[in-house]
Amino acid sequence: MTKVIEPRTLAGFRDFLPEQMAIRKKVLEILTAVFEKYGFSPMENPTLEYQDILLGKSGTEAEKLMYLFKDPGGRDVGMRYELTISTARVLAQYPALPKPFKRYQIQPVWRADKPQKGRYREITQCDIDTFGSESPLADAEIIAIIYEGLKALGFKKFVIDINSRRVLLRLMTTANIPEDKQVSVLQSIDKLDKKSEAEVQAELNSRGITDTQIEKLFNLVKTAKPDDYLQKVLDTLPKLGIPDEFYKFNGYIVRGLTYYTGPIFETKVEEPKIGSVTGGGRYDRLIGKFIGQDIAATGTSFGIDRICDVITELNLWPDVPKTPTKVLVTVFSPELLKKSLDITTKIREGNTNTEIYLDPEARLDKQLKYADAKGIPYAVIIGPDEAEKNLVTLKDLRNKTQTTITPEEAVRKIREED
Repeated sequence: MTKVIEPRTLAGFRDFLPEQMAIRKKVLEILTAVFEKYGFSPMENPTLEYQDILLGKSGTEAEKLMYLFKDPGGRDVGMRYELTISTARVLAQYPALPKPFKRYQIQPVWRADKPQKGRYREITQCDIDTFGSESPLADAEIIAIIYEGLKALGFKKFVIDINSRRVLLRLMTTANIPEDKQVSVLQSIDKLDKKSEAEVQAELNSRGITDTQIEKLFNLVKTAKPDDYLQKVLDTLPKLGIPDEFYKFNGYIVRGLTYYTGPIFETKVEEPKIGSVTGGGRYDRLIGKFIGQDIAATGTSFGIDRICDVITELNLWPDVPKTPTKVLVTVFSPELLKKSLDITTKIREGNTNTEIYLDPEARLDKQLKYADAKGIPYAVIIGPDEAEKNLVTLKDLRNKTQTTITPEEAVRKIREED
């Protein structure tokens, strides 16, 4: 007897069944509409990149989580850890792209992270970035898109925390943190929203930072103020229609990736406690690693997986359809199959998603239970009486009502409800 294979998924990886995909699809449709309203165009990159493209740009903490391996041709390759580095490679590879270059990108990325709530090993990243502009307006516009995107998704209680790497690096210098340790110290400071000050202090001690330096740094972070550039960004936000309760300067925000050079921002929701749902910032020197000439860049990433988790947990979309199918055309008997096929074609010609039950021998109640289980709102029935009079019975499965009408009336009524 053939051994039965246990069906299972790898830790940190998930299947998305149709009901979950309905939410994910709607999220992406809403965000895409917001992105395009601001002039951003879509782009995609390959899953695999050469390792020298991926390494040396995101920091050692990120690189520990990258999926790196040799392909069958013996090449050193890796799976995308995030989308920004691949896009930087594109900017270097296609220098004729018009600047500023504004793109959005929605693709999966892979991280060998420790799986936990809101943290997975395969995630869908949804990025928007502007390349080639040093203006504070470019940063402010990204923040405006974060606000408008989350509001369009139905989020009511969230705050966009804003800081600047320039501010943080100035504080490090004031606290006498050696330049060669500043990046690692920033990575520790970034954990202050997850760990206590004592835990972060112990981590900094292990990196050779003295108690005096740490105390001075902690005090500086608590009293930090925006620099001139960041203040221009903040002053622009009200002019873009963002109410002040939805953003604030936060000196503790660091962002883990090492390539940020200016304003940084991330968004957290009050409930559930799931971490940030967006994160990004300005990174003016990343593309220079490929072409030897810096190109200004700023952008953010929407965490689609966490956003969908929030929508599901808070039941923000109770009425989202479970299926794209609007109508199930039943088959009363094999003899009446042609009638069912005819009405199916007519409804589809009206651009309504329509499914015909595939087993003409199945009992009618089984077919209706199938439609109920899938969440299909309408069923069309053509029995002997309807066929003789050239009528159909249109059954509203949500309201448990039905009416017997002509095929043309049924098509029109379904289209009006669609």
